[in-house]
Amino acid sequence: MSQHNDLETLNLQEAADFLKIHAVTLSVKASSGEIQGAKIGKRWVFLKVDLVDYIRAQYKVRALQGERKEIKCHFTSAKTPPSGGSKSLSVDRKYKEALGLTTKSKPRNSMTS
Repeated sequence: MSQHNDLETLNLQEAADFLKIHAVTLSVKASSGEIQGAKIGKRWVFLKVDLVDYIRAQYKVRALQGERKEIKCHFTSAKTPPSGGSKSLSVDRKYKEALGLTTKSKPRNSMTS
């Protein structure tokens, strides 16, 4: 760690340790712009104040997620509906019926070796 003009800098490993994440995870997040950092030559450099800001921003994200079911995408202004779980076969069948598609099940292979 070094200091210059009251701004403490951290290398990749120090920053990852500070955030309590793996260094590879941090380099991916920094490369994508999710976490602020600069690649100077072949090495990442992070300002500790930016890492603190990133942590504090996570407080706000978590609080907002608890308040509403729709989560704003971090990379665009688009809102994404909650998703997950298994695909419902009955919903799939209803869509096929509404579209006039056949809803018969495929016959199973009855060949034996």
